Amino acid sequence: MSSKKPLIVFEGIEGSGKSTLAQFVSIFLNKKKIKFVKIREPGGNKNSEKIRKLILNKKNIFNPFTDLMLYFAARSENIENVIKNNYNKKIIILDRFIDSTIAYQHYGMGLNKSLIININKELLKKIKPTLVFINIVNKTNLKKRLKLRKNRNRYDNFKINFYQKVQRGFLKISKNKPNYVIIDSNKKLIENKKKVLNHITKLLK
Repeated sequence: MSSKKPLIVFEGIEGSGKSTLAQFVSIFLNKKKIKFVKIREPGGNKNSEKIRKLILNKKNIFNPFTDLMLYFAARSENIENVIKNNYNKKIIILDRFIDSTIAYQHYGMGLNKSLIININKELLKKIKPTLVFINIVNKTNLKKRLKLRKNRNRYDNFKINFYQKVQRGFLKISKNKPNYVIIDSNKKLIENKKKVLNHITKLLK
């Protein structure tokens, strides 16, 4: 499976190193002068970033369903304003995407899985991730990394067993899917960078 203009997603719980690897790939593509777009979810464009602030603000307490709708609102803005315009034209790197919604809102918070899948289908239409990296982290490193965070948002303050539930959700989602790659972030970063780069260079050949 190769694609010159893939949509590459980095998924995983807090502290799993997904953003670090997404940034590393951006630097690599910049050096190679390969055109790409990098966005994060929630966020990614002006409207989605406003919604992100709302979702992640520690002072806000939303019920899980409201949270879900806000995530979908941010994604809808992203798809209309960024992803559709660049899909199959440039490489798209996403720091979180549709699997995060299933992992957090269904496996973590118990919301209806088929509802989430159906709304995602409606939003994405023909858009599909080419390659998905699922970053995992053990309990010890998760605790350590969360402690080191200076600016903790609302999603950095859940109990550890919530994150573990979500991580198990990510692993269930990725099971038996050939375009999913598990990245063990407990290993050395240099090893994981090599692994990610191997998969991406194969795609771009």
